[in-house]
Amino acid sequence: MDARSLSIDGLPVPFDDGQTIMDASLAAGIFIPHLCHHPQFTPQGSCKLCTVRANGRYVSACTMPASEGMEVESNTPELNDKRRTMLQMLFVEGNHFCPSCEKSGDCLLQALAYELEMLGPHFPQFYPDRPVDASHPDVLLDFNRCILCELCVRASRDVDGKSVFALSGRGIGKHLIVNAESGRLADTDFSLADKAAHVCPVGVIIAKRRGFAVPIGQRRFDGEPISRRVDWLARRRADDEEEQ
Repeated sequence: MDARSLSIDGLPVPFDDGQTIMDASLAAGIFIPHLCHHPQFTPQGSCKLCTVRANGRYVSACTMPASEGMEVESNTPELNDKRRTMLQMLFVEGNHFCPSCEKSGDCLLQALAYELEMLGPHFPQFYPDRPVDASHPDVLLDFNRCILCELCVRASRDVDGKSVFALSGRGIGKHLIVNAESGRLADTDFSLADKAAHVCPVGVIIAKRRGFAVPIGQRRFDGEPISRRVDWLARRRADDEEEQ
């Protein structure tokens, strides 16, 4: 183990060469809220939920390299208030109705809302028109829940070698698309065995004929809040759903 260390909320945390603040925190069992980070992919800082103060500057924990003596603040009222606001914006910019969602109890967005005590959306709902794609025989795409984390884009491109997904548009019009002339998932070589089928932190990519298979009380975040699942967050794999 490298002898160098930084501090996170006053706690000494060792780190190795090449590790980011997020890498070091997860390895040490310290929870920093995040959505777009996945340990198997190069970080890109899409969601900004992992923003921390490092030596007095706001940085993304998933992209900022750890350095000797760095002093990081994460679990503070100020930062958690900013995170709640970002979560509220994510909720109102899509159509998130947790009681009817098959991902309920296993959704990172929902789990973080509970963790950060988000009691309401605060902002007016956008109610975007996002049609569901049920064309594929094994997978349902519910674009209503997309938070533009790009995990499915990165997984399909970098692991599956298929580039099935992409983001299109700019600003508030930015949205997830399927790379097919028809725009339908059925007209691609997407498979339920693909890595991209298992990395969505919300409920966009859903396997058909498995809906609500896990009873309430036995879902991933029913027994423990997300802040106590740091071990799972640190090792996330394609077969994560087997834990449920």
